[in-house]
Amino acid sequence: MSTAFKTVMMKPNDKVAVALESIPAGSHVKVTCQGNSFDVELKEKIEFGHKFAVKSISKGEDILKYGEVIGSATTKIDIGEHVHIHNLEGKRGRGDKVE
Repeated sequence: MSTAFKTVMMKPNDKVAVALESIPAGSHVKVTCQGNSFDVELKEKIEFGHKFAVKSISKGEDILKYGEVIGSATTKIDIGEHVHIHNLEGKRGRGDKVE
Protein backbone atom coordinates (compact mmCIF):
# COMPACT_ATOMS: atom_id res chain seq x y z
CA MET A 1 0.00 0.00 0.00
CA SER A 2 1.48 3.34 -1.08
CA THR A 3 1.15 6.51 0.92
CA ALA A 4 0.55 9.90 -0.68
CA PHE A 5 3.91 11.57 -0.19
CA LYS A 6 4.80 14.33 -2.64
CA THR A 7 7.57 13.50 -5.10
CA VAL A 8 8.61 14.57 -8.59
CA MET A 9 9.99 12.58 -11.50
CA MET A 10 10.12 14.48 -14.79
CA LYS A 11 11.13 11.95 -17.47
CA PRO A 12 10.20 8.26 -17.80
CA ASN A 13 13.87 7.29 -18.31
CA ASP A 14 14.93 8.97 -15.01
CA LYS A 15 16.46 6.61 -12.45
CA VAL A 16 15.55 8.79 -9.46
CA ALA A 17 12.68 10.81 -8.03
CA VAL A 18 12.95 13.79 -5.72
CA ALA A 19 11.15 14.06 -2.37
CA LEU A 20 9.10 17.25 -2.07
CA GLU A 21 8.79 16.66 1.67
CA SER A 22 10.69 14.59 4.24
CA ILE A 23 9.64 10.95 3.94
CA PRO A 24 10.31 8.41 6.72
CA ALA A 25 12.26 5.19 6.15
CA GLY A 26 10.03 2.23 5.39
CA SER A 27 7.39 4.38 3.71
CA HIS A 28 5.73 3.07 0.57
CA VAL A 29 5.66 5.78 -2.08
CA LYS A 30 3.91 5.75 -5.45
CA VAL A 31 5.82 7.79 -8.05
CA THR A 32 4.09 8.55 -11.36
CA CYS A 33 5.62 10.01 -14.49
CA GLN A 34 4.03 10.31 -17.93
CA GLY A 35 1.86 7.22 -17.54
CA ASN A 36 4.53 5.16 -15.75
CA SER A 37 4.07 4.23 -12.11
CA PHE A 38 6.65 3.05 -9.58
CA ASP A 39 5.78 1.65 -6.14
CA VAL A 40 8.86 2.21 -3.99
CA GLU A 41 9.59 1.21 -0.39
CA LEU A 42 12.14 3.66 0.99
CA LYS A 43 15.09 1.97 2.67
CA GLU A 44 16.06 5.12 4.60
CA LYS A 45 14.66 8.53 5.47
CA ILE A 46 14.66 10.88 2.47
CA GLU A 47 14.86 14.58 3.31
CA PHE A 48 13.08 17.31 1.33
CA GLY A 49 14.85 17.89 -2.00
CA HIS A 50 16.85 14.67 -1.89
CA LYS A 51 16.78 11.87 -4.45
CA PHE A 52 15.89 8.21 -4.15
CA ALA A 53 16.18 5.41 -6.69
CA VAL A 54 13.02 4.29 -8.49
CA LYS A 55 14.98 1.80 -10.61
CA SER A 56 18.00 -0.36 -9.75
CA ILE A 57 21.26 1.34 -10.73
CA SER A 58 24.43 -0.64 -11.37
CA LYS A 59 27.87 0.51 -10.24
CA GLY A 60 29.30 2.83 -12.92
CA GLU A 61 25.90 3.42 -14.54
CA ASP A 62 24.79 6.96 -15.38
CA ILE A 63 22.14 8.39 -13.08
CA LEU A 64 19.42 10.40 -14.82
CA LYS A 65 17.36 13.13 -13.13
CA TYR A 66 14.98 15.39 -15.07
CA GLY A 67 16.14 13.59 -18.24
CA GLU A 68 19.78 14.62 -17.74
CA VAL A 69 22.86 12.69 -16.57
CA ILE A 70 23.82 14.07 -13.16
CA GLY A 71 26.57 11.57 -12.38
CA SER A 72 27.45 7.92 -12.15
CA ALA A 73 26.88 5.39 -9.40
CA THR A 74 29.95 4.63 -7.29
CA THR A 75 28.23 1.49 -5.99
CA LYS A 76 25.13 -0.56 -6.80
CA ILE A 77 22.03 1.38 -5.75
CA ASP A 78 18.84 -0.53 -5.00
CA ILE A 79 15.30 0.73 -5.49
CA GLY A 80 14.33 2.89 -2.52
CA GLU A 81 17.87 3.89 -1.54
CA HIS A 82 18.92 7.49 -0.98
CA VAL A 83 20.98 8.77 -3.93
CA HIS A 84 23.50 11.40 -2.85
CA ILE A 85 27.24 12.07 -2.61
CA HIS A 86 27.88 8.79 -0.76
CA ASN A 87 26.93 6.73 -3.85
CA LEU A 88 27.02 9.21 -6.76
CA GLU A 89 29.98 10.87 -8.44
CA GLY A 90 28.91 14.05 -10.19
CA LYS A 91 29.85 14.70 -13.80
CA ARG A 92 28.65 18.30 -14.09
CA GLY A 93 30.84 21.32 -13.48
CA ARG A 94 33.77 19.33 -12.11
CA GLY A 95 36.58 21.30 -13.70
CA ASP A 96 38.97 18.34 -13.54
CA LYS A 97 37.51 16.60 -16.58
CA VAL A 98 38.31 17.97 -20.02
CA GLU A 99 35.91 17.05 -22.78
